[in-house]
Amino acid sequence: MLRGLTTVSFWAADLAAAKRWYSELLGAEPYFERPGYAEFRLGDYQHELGLIDSRYAPAGGGAAAGPGGAVVYWHVDDVQAAFDKLLAMGAKEYEGPVERGPGFVTASVVDPFGNVLGVMYNAHYLEVLGETGAADA
Repeated sequence: MLRGLTTVSFWAADLAAAKRWYSELLGAEPYFERPGYAEFRLGDYQHELGLIDSRYAPAGGGAAAGPGGAVVYWHVDDVQAAFDKLLAMGAKEYEGPVERGPGFVTASVVDPFGNVLGVMYNAHYLEVLGETGAADA
């Protein structure tokens, strides 16, 4: 039923500031924009990270007033380095680096716009990447 991650959406009251912040973090400008929305493609599988103006949040949709809910982890090669960079850019610690077992390390921050952003070194991600040939692309 669930075939793959398509888009992770983050809300931002100041969309222009969020676009600048994520452009700096990712080293790329959004590949798609329209009023109230900007989208980046990133990573080995070109997953999408969307930034949406908070004015478009669903009414009564259960949007949290603060960080919470699910944490989406993006694979990184060095969790500590990614975590340190995020903190240096103004993100706040949500959970510092934690080894979850051999080959699995996670950390998460709250971006300056109130979204939880997770980073992870995940041995399974690398195995799948190798099996698909995406690592060679």
